[in-house]
Amino acid sequence: MTAQTRSEIVDLLARHGLAPIHRLGQHFLADANVTRKIVRLSGVGPGSRAVEVGAGTGTLTKALAGAGSRVVAYEIDSGLLPVLEEVTAGLDVEIRSGDVTDVDFATALDGDGWAMVANLPYNVGTPVVLEAIQKSPNIDRYVVMLQSEVARRFVARPGDDDYGLPSVIAGLYTDAGIAFHVPPQVFYPQPRVGSSVLVMTRKETPPRASSAVELARAGFGHRRKMLRKSLSGVLDSPVRALSAAGIEETARAEELTLDDWLRLADSL
Repeated sequence: MTAQTRSEIVDLLARHGLAPIHRLGQHFLADANVTRKIVRLSGVGPGSRAVEVGAGTGTLTKALAGAGSRVVAYEIDSGLLPVLEEVTAGLDVEIRSGDVTDVDFATALDGDGWAMVANLPYNVGTPVVLEAIQKSPNIDRYVVMLQSEVARRFVARPGDDDYGLPSVIAGLYTDAGIAFHVPPQVFYPQPRVGSSVLVMTRKETPPRASSAVELARAGFGHRRKMLRKSLSGVLDSPVRALSAAGIEETARAEELTLDDWLRLADSL
């Protein structure tokens, strides 16, 4: 597998009259070692299926297909479509143009056993992944690159500064961990912050997980307030529900564990 170098990306874009678009969060991966690590972590191979969000200039797309996987690659920038067609010619790659925030992966991807493998655009990474985790059971593994500060939110624990709604959703639906960190120098153009590769594997979803998420959403929506106040918009009697779940009414959202949120959902 040969990943695109910085000079090759610059040349590709120049030949097609293109340049990175800042508002789309475009930072193209230009490092063979990082590309190899991501593909290895994804576990893809002959007969597997991978969906990529933000295919860019196609370096990861080509690597996934080169490992033998069928690839469905989404790209919002229509200018990059000819680049992707050039780079992936002859490979088992389907390029789809459009905004992934409008895509329902549960119906857009046929069958089960998909892996989402992506260098996610900085501006849409979190909502796309959180939506897919909850609503697309046909995707059972995620190997995605995000800003490091964003990736930490997916793996944070109660009491951590980064603990919040993404932590609860990721924890309820997956086993999540940060595999490795990536410096800005491996991208073109260089972002101002570091990135991390997040790996999440789907696990059996506990009963009432979706209710627990909605309670956590309300709680973290007013995270400085005690839960008896922050949950008043979604519960008729927050104090009674908290008491039934064995949770102090003076507790705040960042103190509750995953089991606490599930017990609170059960108490309803």
